[in-house]
Amino acid sequence: MPVWRRCILPEQPGVRKPAVFLDRDGTIAEEVGYLNHPDRFRMFPFAGSAIRRLNDAGLVVIVVTNQSGVARGYFPESLVQTVNERMCRELAGCGARIDGVYYCPHSSGDNCDCRKPKLGMLKRASREHQLDLTRSYVVGDRYGDMELAFRAGCQAVFVRSGYGLGEETWHARDWPRQPDAIVDDLQQAADWILAQQR
Repeated sequence: MPVWRRCILPEQPGVRKPAVFLDRDGTIAEEVGYLNHPDRFRMFPFAGSAIRRLNDAGLVVIVVTNQSGVARGYFPESLVQTVNERMCRELAGCGARIDGVYYCPHSSGDNCDCRKPKLGMLKRASREHQLDLTRSYVVGDRYGDMELAFRAGCQAVFVRSGYGLGEETWHARDWPRQPDAIVDDLQQAADWILAQQR
């Protein structure tokens, strides 16, 4: 499974840490459909402060993102890495840190084990960062992100940014299980997560 990581935290044998798994497009940055050029990446103005607060609380912050535009031939895999690097630079400028970025370049027909809501990216992140998934959170703007959380034993935080408001408006009554929290954006998601830590 292809993966791009900004950094690897030093392992502490026997110590498992909680993490916040963030979707990228629609959660950290504006949803623009298939993001096929770095200049189309527009980070939400609140993303940096929200992630910095999670960092300051000692939570590991990991981005997990489906990027099927690679498999569909819309853009090369190198573009995903370029955009991820840009995201990390912009966040660093806000004093925020992403501890790892994992992406799936496959389409739904590829039958991979990494495309959300399958668990491949979370399992790999858990191994490489010594994470306790049962004390962790998944934040995203699609119900598939919530399914990922449920399957992994994480708490599910649904944001109305990106595709979220439309998904909630038209589909929430059909969801087989409701998220643990529904909030407007990543800033409110950070508020909710940090309240659980007290």
